[in-house]
Amino acid sequence: MENQQDVVTLLTQIKGLLAHNKKTLNVEDLAQYTGLSKSKIYKLTQQKLIPMGNNPNIRQKFFDKDTIDAWLLGEPDLSDETLEHRFNESLIKNRR
Repeated sequence: MENQQDVVTLLTQIKGLLAHNKKTLNVEDLAQYTGLSKSKIYKLTQQKLIPMGNNPNIRQKFFDKDTIDAWLLGEPDLSDETLEHRFNESLIKNRR
C-alpha cells in the first residue's frame, strides 16, 4: 500500500512540474507556479492588478506565463495591505 501512495505522490509532483512548462496558466496552475493562494489571485484579478487574458467569451481566467514572470519580477510588493490600499484608492478615484 505504501508503494502505491509513493507512486501517486510522485505522479502528482511530475504533473506539477509539467504544468510549469505550459505557456498559458489557469488560476490553479498559477497558484501552484507562483505560490500565491487562489484567493489572492482572485483578489488581484478583481482589482485588475495582475496581467491576464481578456477574452470576454470565456469566464475562466487565463494568464500568460512569460507576462506573469515579468510582472512578478517588477512588482514585488503583493502584501494584503498594499492590495487593500490600492483597492481603496481605486474606489475613491471611481467615485469622483
